[in-house]
Parts: sequence; structure tokens; C-alpha cells
Amino acid sequence: MTEYFSNHADRILLDIEGTTTSVDYVFSVLFPFAQHNVEAFLQSHHDSPSVEADLQLLRQEYEADRTQGISIPKWDNNKTTGVVPYILYLIKVDRKSTGLKSLQGKIWEQGYRDGTLRSHIFCDVKPAFERWTKAGKQLFIFSSGSVLAQQLLFRHTEVGDLTGFLSGYFDTATGAKKEADSYRKIAQTIGLRPESILFISDVTDELRAAQSAGMQTLLSVRPGNHSSDSQGFEVVTSFDTV
Repeated sequence: MTEYFSNHADRILLDIEGTTTSVDYVFSVLFPFAQHNVEAFLQSHHDSPSVEADLQLLRQEYEADRTQGISIPKWDNNKTTGVVPYILYLIKVDRKSTGLKSLQGKIWEQGYRDGTLRSHIFCDVKPAFERWTKAGKQLFIFSSGSVLAQQLLFRHTEVGDLTGFLSGYFDTATGAKKEADSYRKIAQTIGLRPESILFISDVTDELRAAQSAGMQTLLSVRPGNHSSDSQGFEVVTSFDTV
């Protein structure tokens, strides 16, 4: 496997949760941190243009949910706290919401800056980044978390700043991770045919979409991942074998 992928993949595109980072870190550390700090953050930053833009996206999503008859918490008229119940609901259901993910990234930034947060990275990730980069591969990230959140996670890891190994980041502004067009857009942005890109993720629906776009794929099976059913995808349990 090592020889095949090192010879045929010019770029490596990586998921985060369940691939470079444990699922538990996301659900037991990052999500609770955002839940506990969202109200105070909005009270301090609600007038920021970038936060206002996030809230506009969330309002559009809220109205769409209401139109569809989804049972959601009420968004009241309080400018700073009215949206909080809806945000907590979106976090609870793990909605891949662009507005939510952008806002979460801003909240996490405070935690990373003051040292409260330090990102979990599997022990094989940094050596693989070093090895792949030395071999001339460019590395990219595609995650439902915002680009800011991705950059923060790799800048503030338990093993130091890994952002120097990464050439670019993609989030839901590119498209949904389970849609083939998202991977076609990524390949176009990178400037390579999809066949020259290897995508590694723990979600088979994402791998299926990437395959449909023409990319090479590997299924990441890590401790704590939601499913171990490979559904026919080639499995990797450590980057040491890639």
C-alpha cells in the first residue's frame, strides 16, 4: 500500500474527526466548550461584522427549519441571547451548518489562545505529515468545521504547530462532504485531476462521493470511530502504512 499510494497520489486530502483526530475530542471537548461559552461570546462579540454574518446564516437556517415544520427551540428577540437555544440545538444534533461551524471556530479561538484547548492528534499524524511532505506531497484538509477551526486545531496540537505542513483547507463553503461536486471543486482548486488526489476519511458516504468524483480513497478506522464496516473500501488504521 505504501508504495502504491506514494507513487500515484500527488496530493493528500484529509478529513479531521476520526481521521487525524479522535471523535471523542470533538464531542467531549470542542462541542461542550462551544456550548458552555456561546452565550458569553455573543454578549461580547455580537456587534462584530463576522459574527453578525454568522447569525444571518443561522437566521436563514432557522426560518428554513420552521418552514419545514422541524421542532426547534424558539429564537426570541434578545439580540445577544435569543439565538442561543437554537445554537445549542444545532450542536446537539451535530448539524453540518456553515453558520454554526463558523461561529464555533470563533468561540474555540479564545480557548486555544488562552491555552484551555489543546488539540488531540493521533500519534502517527505528525510523522506522516513529515514523511509525505519530504516526498513532495502537498496536504489539504476537508472538514465540516470552518477553515478557521481547522487552522486552530492544527496550530495548537499536543505535538506543536502542524500548519506548516498544510497547503490548504476546505469547509462546507465548498460544498457538502457527501456530494461528489464538492470533491470536483476541490480538485479544480488544487489544480489537479481528481485521480491524482487521495482522500482519507472515516465516513464511507464521503469516500463514495470522492470516488464518484474520481479520487483515490482510504477508509480511516480509528479507536472510537462510529463504524468499522468498510463497505468495500480499503482500510487504514494508521498513517504509518500510507
